[in-house]
Amino acid sequence: MRDPGEGRPGVRAVTLGELLLRLSPPADERLFVSSRLVTFFGGAEANVAVALSHFGIRCDYVTRVPGNPIGDAAVAALEREGVGTEWILRGGDRLGIYFVEPGADLRLMRVVYDRAGSAFARIEPTAVAWPRILEGADWFHASGITPALGDGPTAVLTNALASARAKDIPVSFDLNYREALWRDRDPRPVIQPLARQADLLIGNPAALRAMLGIDADDGSFATPPRARELAERVVRQSGVRRVALTRREVLGAREHGWSAVLYDGETGVFSQSRRHCVEVVDRVGGGDSFAAALIARLLDGDAPADALEFAVMAGALKLTVPGDFSRASVSEVVELLGS
Repeated sequence: MRDPGEGRPGVRAVTLGELLLRLSPPADERLFVSSRLVTFFGGAEANVAVALSHFGIRCDYVTRVPGNPIGDAAVAALEREGVGTEWILRGGDRLGIYFVEPGADLRLMRVVYDRAGSAFARIEPTAVAWPRILEGADWFHASGITPALGDGPTAVLTNALASARAKDIPVSFDLNYREALWRDRDPRPVIQPLARQADLLIGNPAALRAMLGIDADDGSFATPPRARELAERVVRQSGVRRVALTRREVLGAREHGWSAVLYDGETGVFSQSRRHCVEVVDRVGGGDSFAAALIARLLDGDAPADALEFAVMAGALKLTVPGDFSRASVSEVVELLGS
């Protein structure tokens, strides 16, 4: 790995997604039983933007929030983390909300969404000036959550991908399957053409099955040859150049196994990370931290194996921190890798 500085000067990434208000009961209390709720702001792509910022990558975040005190507070939360908010649109009536009940012992984490009709769900595609936003960008990141939110967000993402491809900007796409958002809809006809636009596809076995129709399960990671075969199959069937596949083993409500593989279909280079067993404080945002770390190290020119180990460690570290955002620095992750 290169000298762990705080990113390369002038390097800029852009992410697109919905910014949400998260409400959680404190400690091990039950949702809707506790008399208190702790507030956070977050969202998959916002989490990536924050983590990139702390890794020293300038990152602009594109979303739409209401022009009210809740929207103001959400934008201010991003600005405190160093995320660029110049391209955030204002409008609509409400910010999406999601409730998280932390797991304990036999009780696993529970998520309840209240985001229908949000400002972002009603975004107008023509309101987003992608050629201007992406001018001079070095990376664009999005996820499969955005097209689950409706036709407007899907069109905004489609336009973003077209503009990024026209400008030869590398694109990462995290499948981020959320069953509750797709409800009775089949995500494959929507996701497959979007995923093909990516240079780097990020996913896990459940997302591969549901969103791309690729047969995969945790057994696909049982041995390096099986993991490589799956990665090769994903590249072949999705048409992307590189794929990163994460494996989260839920050993208990507070104990997870965490590992990943990275495969480059052009060079044939396959990397498999070490497996980390993590005592989980908050499972939200681990995959987003992984994605941000992988993007940051690939932008910084790391070898694939080094970039993957860094990303897996960054994701594992996030699992030990409450809230959506990861504020880990490059040097902190590197220090953990050496311990």
